[in-house]
Amino acid sequence: MTPSPAFRPASGKDTPGFTDDSHRQRSAWAFRTGAETYDDVRPGYPPEVVDLLAGHRVVADLGAGTGKLTAALVGAGHEVLAGDPSPDMVRVLHERLPGVPVWRATAEATSLADAAVDAVTCAQTWHWVDAAAACTELDRVVRPGGRVVLVWNNLDVSHPWVLRLTRIMHSGDVQRPGFVPEVHAPWSVTGELRTGWVQHLRTGQVHDLMASRSYWLRSDGKVRARMTRNLNWYLHERLGFQEGELLAIPYRTDAFILER
Repeated sequence: MTPSPAFRPASGKDTPGFTDDSHRQRSAWAFRTGAETYDDVRPGYPPEVVDLLAGHRVVADLGAGTGKLTAALVGAGHEVLAGDPSPDMVRVLHERLPGVPVWRATAEATSLADAAVDAVTCAQTWHWVDAAAACTELDRVVRPGGRVVLVWNNLDVSHPWVLRLTRIMHSGDVQRPGFVPEVHAPWSVTGELRTGWVQHLRTGQVHDLMASRSYWLRSDGKVRARMTRNLNWYLHERLGFQEGELLAIPYRTDAFILER
């Protein structure tokens, strides 16, 4: 029987929907494993994102994952501290960037001293946190005149084939173009960056991209097998890509400057 993955219109929401805090925390905790796959196939960030930190020397990258943004900040000359709640992510980040102080932390509980940093970055992170608690904590650790930069890479579902791809991968098409994140006093959004670009992956790497998602990581073998069949059908039968063929996958990046 030919698989028939569900297809729905693009999301009109500003943020993922969780039934409660426990659901949000369980979804985020799925990233306790799979760090190598994440590091192999998740994209980095456009250089314009790093430019948003110009003039802010000491930066805490929270929810740093395997260090995709951390590495770019270090390369731009920032002094970077990196925290993530996942032991697997922290392990890979430390191996990748051995000179960067790395520890297990969340945006709600950073373990940093008062006024410890000039800026904080949260990339692919803010939708996993309690925004009110995080805003209070970041007010404590960011020095006067500092800023917070929130960043998301989103698959660009304005392309119909990418929208269907996100549905098959359960990749979280949950933030509409033009969305604004939830923030709380004393912070407010004072600037935005919205840009588009392309990641090139081979067909097998698209499977790895699916395996880097929270939904995959918290699913059992039966669900994963169905997702794999559906993705194979879509890439090879529906779209006609050959095994190992290179795909140009469009993304958009949405970044927000928060200041007090």
